[in-house]
Amino acid sequence: MSATFLGTPAFPTAARAALADTQLRRNLAHATGTIRAKRAAVVGEVDEWERLRLAGAALKDRTLRHLDTYLVQLEESLTRAGATVHWARDAAEANRIVVDIARVHGTDEVVKVKSMATAEIGLNEALEAAGIHAWETDLAELIVQLGEDLPSHILVPAIHRNRSEVREIFLREMGRHGKAAPRDLTDTPAELAAAARAHLREKFLRAKVAVSGANFAVAETGTLAVVESEGNGRMCLTLPEVLVSVVGIEKLVPTWADLDVFLQLLPRSSTGERMNPYTSMWTGVTPGDGPQEVHVVLLDNGRTDVLADEVGRQALRCIRCSACLNVCPVYERTGGHSYGSVYPGPIGAILTPMLRGVGHDTQLDSLPYASSLCGACFEVCPVRIDIPEVLVHLRTKVVDAHRGEPKVQNLAMKAASWALSDARRTAAAEKVSGAVGRVLRGTKRRAPGGRGVLGALPGPAAAWSDARDVPVPAPESFRAWWARTDGGRRGNGGAK
Repeated sequence: MSATFLGTPAFPTAARAALADTQLRRNLAHATGTIRAKRAAVVGEVDEWERLRLAGAALKDRTLRHLDTYLVQLEESLTRAGATVHWARDAAEANRIVVDIARVHGTDEVVKVKSMATAEIGLNEALEAAGIHAWETDLAELIVQLGEDLPSHILVPAIHRNRSEVREIFLREMGRHGKAAPRDLTDTPAELAAAARAHLREKFLRAKVAVSGANFAVAETGTLAVVESEGNGRMCLTLPEVLVSVVGIEKLVPTWADLDVFLQLLPRSSTGERMNPYTSMWTGVTPGDGPQEVHVVLLDNGRTDVLADEVGRQALRCIRCSACLNVCPVYERTGGHSYGSVYPGPIGAILTPMLRGVGHDTQLDSLPYASSLCGACFEVCPVRIDIPEVLVHLRTKVVDAHRGEPKVQNLAMKAASWALSDARRTAAAEKVSGAVGRVLRGTKRRAPGGRGVLGALPGPAAAWSDARDVPVPAPESFRAWWARTDGGRRGNGGAK
């Protein structure tokens, strides 16, 4: 995970602060609602959309089952095409490789295509520490960078900002980092895009080294592909002398023909478009055309651990479309920063803990609980990742990792187990509960369903009642009612 997210509080704490930001909630509701509507319209045009989803899932699963074979094939294909392949076990190794390449070429700056993999490993921070400035060229990433902010969405990192906020950032920061924004800049999208274009053009033209990720890597040919909407990627991939691509090992597809499925699924699921405005593909080095030195860093960084998890490995199908974020009721209200990861939303709630491991970090352990398990994420996922299933799986892992610790919750569960494991103890507990219910009946406020609810519970139990309505205990247990009514008057209808 990027170093910029270190120290993020657990999700419940971060989410509570985000919920209090009404401007953030308005921005998120507007943006996610717009993207949802666009996606639904273009997906509705495809008669066999479900067959495409099944095909995408099957292709990804087949690749993951034989990942070792396809990775070797990819390395051979890339090398044959003139690229240099590097293997990175973790973030530190990947960052060291990229920094060393930049240093060899004597540059103090690089231009970057938007890349989740480089954000995951904290590459920008590693480059800065080495005295090399990384210029983000994607418009939303540029907004985040100039605003000294953190990304909050996979596809639209600045989704938490509105146009007026973007204008203020451009006016305040662009002059400090290159060509200043015009003083009469308005907040219309066209003018904001023009200001970004003018600011970045000089950087494209002078940069010797560019850094990218890849949406897909074709094992058969050694071809890498980037799909994007602005053209900045095309500039980064063609103008500099040296190109370094950091690619997660799960981004493979076996053959060129397999791209057909994903180039239909991805744009519809991400931007709500039939196809991306720019789809760039490159295969190693082409003499006299484009970068004359190409490096590909194949990144593990926890992915083989995820692959070993029979339930969780389906998360490696993810093609980073962000559809799950745009339908998630939790994300829409809390935003991406609450997840403390470059991968926010439902996919981040499973991918980040699996990449980094559960059971040793409060923030990571909180992420599998950042969901209502409504299932909307699975319904829109173009590669059919059953995110709710993985969330429940990870919750089990979190509980198992902390089993036996002297926590209030564990003590409460042990007490419940002791009471419920013996019929006489259960009956005694019911009598006590019923007595409390009769005393409190009519003295407490009413919940929407009409039943009385308690206020804040005392002591350690206050954390439980802080986010829940605790009902007043029923004045009579079921077994007491059954005995009093002679078996519910024999099923409420007499003998049959």
